[in-house]
Amino acid sequence: MQKCTFTDQMGRSISLDFPPKRIISLVPSQTELLFDLGLDEEIVGITKFCIHPKDKYKSKVKVGGTKKLNMEMIRSLKPDLIIANKEENEQAQMEELMLEFPVWMSDITLLEDALEMIEQIGSLTGTSEKALQIASSIEKNFSGLKLKDSLQKKVAYFIWKDPYMLAAKNTFIDQILARAGFANVSLMNRYPIVELLDLKALKPDLIFLSSEPYPFKDEHVSEMKNIFPDADVFIVDGELFSWYGSRLRYTADYLLRLLEKINCHP
Repeated sequence: MQKCTFTDQMGRSISLDFPPKRIISLVPSQTELLFDLGLDEEIVGITKFCIHPKDKYKSKVKVGGTKKLNMEMIRSLKPDLIIANKEENEQAQMEELMLEFPVWMSDITLLEDALEMIEQIGSLTGTSEKALQIASSIEKNFSGLKLKDSLQKKVAYFIWKDPYMLAAKNTFIDQILARAGFANVSLMNRYPIVELLDLKALKPDLIFLSSEPYPFKDEHVSEMKNIFPDADVFIVDGELFSWYGSRLRYTADYLLRLLEKINCHP
C-alpha cells in the first residue's frame, strides 16, 4: 500500500493508504454506490439508513444514523477511510472524525456534482473503471430524457409532515424535477416549512408526496386532494428523486414513467 492524497468536493485534501481496506460510509446513496463498485469486503461500517442493497445490509456493522453517529463504534472499526456528505451528516461530528481519520466529503446539488462524486469515489477506492461505467450510464439515460410531456407543470414536492416541508430551490430534488421539465412551485431555499393555505395560493398543478424521508401513504393523498382540488396528487419514489449514487441509473426511466402516469391521469 502507498500513501495517496485526494481532494474531496469541499476542496479538502486527505491522505490515506491506497487502496483503502476498511471503509465506513455515512450516507445511504453512497453506501449503495460502494457496493455496486464491488467493495463488499472493504465496507466495514454503514448507517442504519443504508438499506440498499437489501441482501447486504444485515451483514454490516451499523454506526448509528446519518446525523446521530456512534462515535465509539466508528473508532472501534479502525477505518482507513470514511465517506460522508456535507448536507446529510452533522458538521461537528465530521470535524471530530477528521481529527482521527481520513474523511472524504461530498457536496451535491447538481446532477453534475453527483456524476463527479461517483467518478471521484472510484478514484478514491481503486475502482475507477466501474465508476466511469456507472457515471456514463446515468449521463446517457438523462440525455435521452424527453421533456416535452411535462409542459412545465408546477410541482410542490413534500418531504415531511407535521410540519409540512417542501424540497425547494438549491436542492438535489429540485435539480431532478428540473431535469424532467417540472417547475418547482416553491422559490424558497432548501427545505422550507410551509402553510398549506399559503401554498394553495401558488396554484400548483401537481402535488408530489415523497416516499421518504416521511413515508407518505394513500391516506395523505386523499387529504391533499381535499386541500388542493385543482391539483393532481401522486406518491413518488423518494429514493429515485434524492439518492445521488448509482441508483440514479434508474431515475430517468422512472421520470418517463411518471410523466406517462401524469398525462394519463383523468
